[in-house]
Amino acid sequence: MVVHDDTRSSEQAGGRRNVLELLDKQVPSGFIYRLTILSCLGGLLFGFDTSNIGSALNFVPYHLSSFFSGYLVAGASLGAAVGAIGAGPLTDRFGRKALLVIDAGLYAVGSILSAVSPDLAVLLIARTMIGLAIGADSAIATAYIAEFAPSERRGSLTMLQQWMITVGILLAYIVALIVLRIAPGSAGTVGWRVILGVGAIPALIGLVLRAEMPESPRWLMRNEKYDAMLAALDDFGIEATIEDVKYTADRVKEAAAKAERKARSAWTPGVKRALVVVCLFFVFQQITGINVPLYYGPHLLGPLLQSSNKSLVWTTIAGVEVTAMMTVVNVAATYFGFKYIDKIGRRRLSMGGYTGMIVFALVAAIGLGSLHGTGRTILVTLGLCGFIAAFAVGVGGTGWTLQGETFPTEIRGQAAATGATVDWLANFALIEVFPTWNSAIGLDWVLVCFAALSALAIVFIYRYLPETKGMTVEEITARYEEIQASGSLTPVTQT
Repeated sequence: MVVHDDTRSSEQAGGRRNVLELLDKQVPSGFIYRLTILSCLGGLLFGFDTSNIGSALNFVPYHLSSFFSGYLVAGASLGAAVGAIGAGPLTDRFGRKALLVIDAGLYAVGSILSAVSPDLAVLLIARTMIGLAIGADSAIATAYIAEFAPSERRGSLTMLQQWMITVGILLAYIVALIVLRIAPGSAGTVGWRVILGVGAIPALIGLVLRAEMPESPRWLMRNEKYDAMLAALDDFGIEATIEDVKYTADRVKEAAAKAERKARSAWTPGVKRALVVVCLFFVFQQITGINVPLYYGPHLLGPLLQSSNKSLVWTTIAGVEVTAMMTVVNVAATYFGFKYIDKIGRRRLSMGGYTGMIVFALVAAIGLGSLHGTGRTILVTLGLCGFIAAFAVGVGGTGWTLQGETFPTEIRGQAAATGATVDWLANFALIEVFPTWNSAIGLDWVLVCFAALSALAIVFIYRYLPETKGMTVEEITARYEEIQASGSLTPVTQT
């Protein structure tokens, strides 16, 4: 039996109202959508700054060993792991808004440094700095959104993070195509610098706009900043009094005290279980291979699609064009995940996504291993586009939704940061090892391995991931406590 948090009660005492209940039941407004998009601006920069290196890599003029070549592509992911784990305690102490503003500044500085780097060392530092911002933002943004989003729309709103990532990836390849086609002769001098530096523009815009965002009402209440919370609620169109806010805070404290009598800290067995589930979901999200075509696309696909007598610039352009086409599929498919995650649910949508990834990874592998010429090009492109689409619909946004909604408010920043750190470490490991893996067994067999890992992901989700659509963040915590108390490893049914 799920024990629902007292903070969800609609009971009024002496005319006082539970403001968190009002926040959870609010109708999505233009302000909420604008705030969500602004929160997810880091997602756009995340997609842009992790993908633009794929187009610039062939033209960076510094001597690159295989390690440093891999680090230029994957180094942002390593920096992201550090940024994510560092962001957790900082955002719980100083607030969600402050860290989001700082992140935008880091994005801007890192992009500018990348564009003007005089040597490899500075470029590596700049990529790592961008990684710090990516990691911190990925840890904070969905937690921030989950703390103000209406319960019935929380999944779709947090999934905007994934949609913005896909838009950023697409923009990275559009910028690369424009630069390389307008001035192909400057690709090795100015062109690659422009490709890496354009990201500073949206970062600086975000720096200004994020400064105007309200702080998370739940964080303000948790830190007893009641006047500030009242002002934040007013920004969301919720009329309340200071008595309402204090009444709600008392109810939350009562609920927390009851939980603390059963455990010495907020890290209860159920919360620990939830963290393991979310972290493993992120691991599977990365090791099943989604970022290989998106990061290495121009480098891998250009030689497959262009004749050997073409120059490096035109071979790269061919690879950028087909990768850009795949990112268009990515953007479009993410819309369907956004539309259906709160209708179909997290479990069914993610299992369906992994099923599609298995099918299309095998299609692309067959094309690479068995065909030649035009037939090979068509089947490989179809397979990779389908692979990306299946991920975008069912897997990509689901992970960020789970990260944002699963943990109690008092430790949400730390828990979300831990999940994001695991996500980025898995990303770094795959992207760093991929060149060696590809050289050893070939891209076709790498795709077969991705299909096998996707099958394991389905088994994991079926056995361990509960359905959380339509539940409040407090009810989700209670659901994991119930599952942990039962000690059952059988499939979790929907509530």
